[in-house]
Amino acid sequence: MQFSRATSAGYLINDLARRFAAALQTRIKPLGLSTGVFPIMVQLWEEDGLTQADLVRRIGIEQATMANTLMRMQRDGLIDRRPSQADGRAQEVRLTEKGRKLQVPAIEAALAVNASALAGLSSDERSQFLNLLSKTIDTFDAAAETARS
Repeated sequence: MQFSRATSAGYLINDLARRFAAALQTRIKPLGLSTGVFPIMVQLWEEDGLTQADLVRRIGIEQATMANTLMRMQRDGLIDRRPSQADGRAQEVRLTEKGRKLQVPAIEAALAVNASALAGLSSDERSQFLNLLSKTIDTFDAAAETARS
């Protein structure tokens, strides 16, 4: 069996993800954000007050990486942590005013990167591309769920 970058879905998706991340980093760095922080910010903009465990599950990174990233985000004034109302053992991660104010410019930056990257595709091709990516992600999620059962 021969490996070819041109026909390897994993290789191509990883290459595309790297390029998206680099383009996004260029646009959000002036805001004081990084691509490591961005997925956490997106989750908190959608639902503020998540726990660290919630964020680990939703984003799919290691607990230690999340803990370190949250410490940096707190140091940078993007988040605060407070005891959870639902579970006294857990802490809620809450955006600060500074973190909330970054939502519009950061999302605009991400939308611009997406628009630029997909500019060579027709509207139908964009829809099909996004649907196929989502379907592939769902396949991975189903396999992971089966493995846990």
